Amino acid sequence: MKRTHTILLAAALLNAPWLSSAQTTGYEFNDSHFHLTNYIQNGPDIHEFLRMMGNKVGRVAIFGIPLQQQWSYRVSGNNGPSYYLNADTPLYYYSFTDAQIAMSYNSLTKEEKARFDPMITGFNPTDMYAVDHIRRVLKLFPGVFSGIGEFTIHKEFVSSKVSGEVASLTDPALDRILDFAAEVGLVVLIHNDINTPFAKEGAKPAYLEQMVALLKRHPKTTIIWAHTGLGRVVVPVQHHAATLEAILKDPDLKHVCFDISWDQVARYILANPVSQDLSADLINRYPDRFLFGTDALAPSDQQEYLKLYTMYGPFWKLLTPEAAEKVRKVNYERLFDAARVKVRAWERTNR
Repeated sequence: MKRTHTILLAAALLNAPWLSSAQTTGYEFNDSHFHLTNYIQNGPDIHEFLRMMGNKVGRVAIFGIPLQQQWSYRVSGNNGPSYYLNADTPLYYYSFTDAQIAMSYNSLTKEEKARFDPMITGFNPTDMYAVDHIRRVLKLFPGVFSGIGEFTIHKEFVSSKVSGEVASLTDPALDRILDFAAEVGLVVLIHNDINTPFAKEGAKPAYLEQMVALLKRHPKTTIIWAHTGLGRVVVPVQHHAATLEAILKDPDLKHVCFDISWDQVARYILANPVSQDLSADLINRYPDRFLFGTDALAPSDQQEYLKLYTMYGPFWKLLTPEAAEKVRKVNYERLFDAARVKVRAWERTNR
């Protein structure tokens, strides 16, 4: 079986029509982090979103939100919450999001499909059966998905709201998921805060050691750590750039990249000239390890969708031309082109 998989993979690599950086020539960036739907599973039609992308965005890693915000009349009355901060009611896993994304994707033309890399995200990372969900989605919708995520382990104000067990970096269910991603070739986009909210200044980041240990347990899995581990109130730890560099320099963590998505992360990077220079220096020295993503959530128009990219406008000028091109375009193509080939080969051998 492995030999057959290798032969098919080699053949696919030789014949893959998308393996060309020219595909995004003329576009300003590829988006490694985009939610088509929000916390109540609403969002723009994918054809409408294509119009938002226009000639600005080449390719998009597209996915829904794996969590649904519960609307309890006892709590909110007639004011249905649309975001997890709008109500005290729980969040619960919403697996149908993957079918929604797949069906939207399959409504596109071949040329339009080439601009998207759908991701599987509707699974519970505390469930040992989560792998079965991912496998089932791949078999039900062959030719669609390139990765898994964004899914969450530790996230400020979210983790404690999710019904059921709290997700953990030490859970064997999570290890099973990352092992399976390596087997298939799926890119993994994981959200895990580096620290707890309102942590004591100078204290060791609460989740850093566990996260690094997890990453080291899965050297064959392509992993993107979303937001460099930061959040709305999970602020950069002292010497955050040095913390990231320790990971970037570690030869056992070459399979790990970071995205600089979310306007909250941009707020930290763009806070002042010192933070901008530190961030730009780090990216310029490790240009292959960072990706740009919007983390846009069901945007209503192009201006809203491009808001973060516009915010980063001055920052792009601090990067070398090579680094800027890699972060905005090339790194995305490298990771997702490889995933497309590997996942399609896996699907052919596991029909």
